[in-house]
Amino acid sequence: MKISEIEPIVVTHKEKGSATWASTSIIVKVVTTNGEVGFGEAVPTLRVLPVYSAVRQVSKAFVGKEAEDVERNYEEWYKQDFYYSRSFESVTAFSAIDIASWDIIGKELGAPIYKLLGGKVRDRVPIYANGWYLDCVSPQDFAEKAKEVVKMGYSSMKFDPFGRYYNWIDFKGLREAEERVRSVREAIGEEREIMIEHHGRFNADSAIMIAKALEKYRPLFMEEPVHHEDVEGLKRYRSATSSRVALGERLLSLKETAFYVRERLVDVLQPDITNIGGVTIARKVIALAEAFDVEVAYHNAFGPIQYAVTVQLSAATPTLLLMESFYDWFPQWKRDLIYNSITVSNGHVSVSDAPGIGVKVNEKLLEELKVEPKELEVQEEPVWVVKGTWK
Repeated sequence: MKISEIEPIVVTHKEKGSATWASTSIIVKVVTTNGEVGFGEAVPTLRVLPVYSAVRQVSKAFVGKEAEDVERNYEEWYKQDFYYSRSFESVTAFSAIDIASWDIIGKELGAPIYKLLGGKVRDRVPIYANGWYLDCVSPQDFAEKAKEVVKMGYSSMKFDPFGRYYNWIDFKGLREAEERVRSVREAIGEEREIMIEHHGRFNADSAIMIAKALEKYRPLFMEEPVHHEDVEGLKRYRSATSSRVALGERLLSLKETAFYVRERLVDVLQPDITNIGGVTIARKVIALAEAFDVEVAYHNAFGPIQYAVTVQLSAATPTLLLMESFYDWFPQWKRDLIYNSITVSNGHVSVSDAPGIGVKVNEKLLEELKVEPKELEVQEEPVWVVKGTWK
């Protein structure tokens, strides 16, 4: 099954949803010489144009190669791109092509990806809600939306209570954040889980203050409490608090992941299949996490192809804690791209037995939503926060 064509497809719609970082999606279509088609997805955020260009460049190394030679193809691109391990664009472009390759292999063999990874260890994947707090500012806003999430059957939810604070937080901001967290805890009760999203934006002193102020509300974990590259700050945080740390969405390789795991800087690993190296590297991260007894909660915040393949890997991950889910807060067009075929019920997702990534792609709609890639405008509210909360 030689690869004959790789096409990056940028899609968007006037319906944006709560995740402004993913209001545009980058879908990658891979076609083989025998007519098999596979789909992958790359990370958009503010880098739609450079990621689109990166997919076109990486494709030059894949066209003519065997789709099933995923390990050889990875090694070839790793050899060719001198800056691969430091280039988000290169890694997410490779990841998308790799996901599509696994989709093709599964379709050719008539098997879902989880069977190619040794089989599933669960039939239903436990998930937590994210994206639910669109336009939430006051504690009452958060409490009311949290109650709605519980009514939908979720028992776990994550949110960012820090408003527009960045790098540091003062006592006013700390009090506001605590009031929001308290309101959610009181609204959903003690038997359900909350997770606190920091978006990797605080210095160590502020992050430590936050941890001590919020520990009474029993968060399951604190996500990216300090800036991603601030390893010394993270070490300080670990020594000064008892909070469980979750991180991993910005890790770009197995070896980078190994550093955080080996140094015991992470309790809950959050690899993103669309920028860790696709299924080929994610399967190794699974084994690494198991070897070090680290729980896994996949980052899963972009689009329907990512969602589908993340369900497949979650089914085969022994140390899975939870999987992130924006599905109920996706704009409708994202769900329609896979014929709304993901089943979310009572805080779980059923694992599909369909071949490859487990879903069919609506190619007619994909073509209708297709747009030319372009630079995105930069707004005061960063794209990485849930819309309407930077206040």
